[in-house]
Amino acid sequence: MAGTARRAAVATLVVLGIVVAAIALWKLRLVLALFFLALILAAAMRPAVEGLARRGAPRGVGIALIYVAFAVLVAGFLWLLVPRALAQVDGAVSSLPRTRQDLGEQARESTGIKHDLLTGLQGRLQDLPTTNDLPAAELTLTVFEVFLGIFFTLASAAYWIFERPKAQRLISSLLPPGHAKTVRDTWDLIDLKLGAYVRGQALLIVLVAAVLSSAFWAIGLPYWILVGTFAGIVEIVPVIGPLAAGAVAIGVGLTESWEVALAAGLAVLVVRVLEDYVVIPRVLGDAVGLTPLVVLVSVTATGILFGGFAVILAIPLAAVAGTLVDVVVRDRDPAQQEIPTVLFPAKDAEAG
Repeated sequence: MAGTARRAAVATLVVLGIVVAAIALWKLRLVLALFFLALILAAAMRPAVEGLARRGAPRGVGIALIYVAFAVLVAGFLWLLVPRALAQVDGAVSSLPRTRQDLGEQARESTGIKHDLLTGLQGRLQDLPTTNDLPAAELTLTVFEVFLGIFFTLASAAYWIFERPKAQRLISSLLPPGHAKTVRDTWDLIDLKLGAYVRGQALLIVLVAAVLSSAFWAIGLPYWILVGTFAGIVEIVPVIGPLAAGAVAIGVGLTESWEVALAAGLAVLVVRVLEDYVVIPRVLGDAVGLTPLVVLVSVTATGILFGGFAVILAIPLAAVAGTLVDVVVRDRDPAQQEIPTVLFPAKDAEAG
């Protein structure tokens, strides 16, 4: 009886420990999501950092150079596009009604699609909080939290580049030699997949934004630079992003004419087809090894479980899970799988 009671007590403690750990992880899901994002960024930067290290630059200097280069690119992008975007925003705002009463009058005077859009906008405005509902302290806190999240992610990515080899050695030392090699090879393969995905996705964002902005300008779409930039940015959101870009382009085109809306929709469709059948196979190749159905299910499940922010992590999470299934369930050798490379040759991606 004493032995049975002791085993029952141990089992109860184990179950309680699992439950407490699960609750703690759920409460910390935002921090975990940001840390996973940091790991992905570190995987994308690591080949460049290791390449600079082989040329004599310390890893800290390499990371700083990458961050500075990224900041310069963002600043240059803003310098080139913000003045034109502001002009288009001013034009868009000046054409809008100033008050809800003006909006209601325009909705009553309009017909067709424009009437439906204005009526829908009026209904949404009725539900918007006033400025008094959002205290300055709350707004300041929100901005601070956003900057804190960005700093945490960038700092964690930088530190992980230094700590990753130590973590690998520690985990390998706790495992039998045969399993240690498999774990290390699997870890490296996941790292390569995530890095290739991020670098390829960054290229796609720039390419889609540039091509669609040019196409929208050519067909005379209002606010072409805003809509094109939006289409590029939402490429980061799998499945939903391209659909949203197409819907926005068609909606903006309808304010001009149905011909412009049709041309805008066709432009998005053509770019999407070229992206799926020409650009992605050449840029990303089989970087993550996921089918469209798996991507759709993972995006939907991630959004439902963790919220909208985590959608951008859906494909990386699915890539990690898929790699683990290949190694653990299908017994595939991670060292024999093809190494995905984007922007960097395989030897740079493998270094570390």
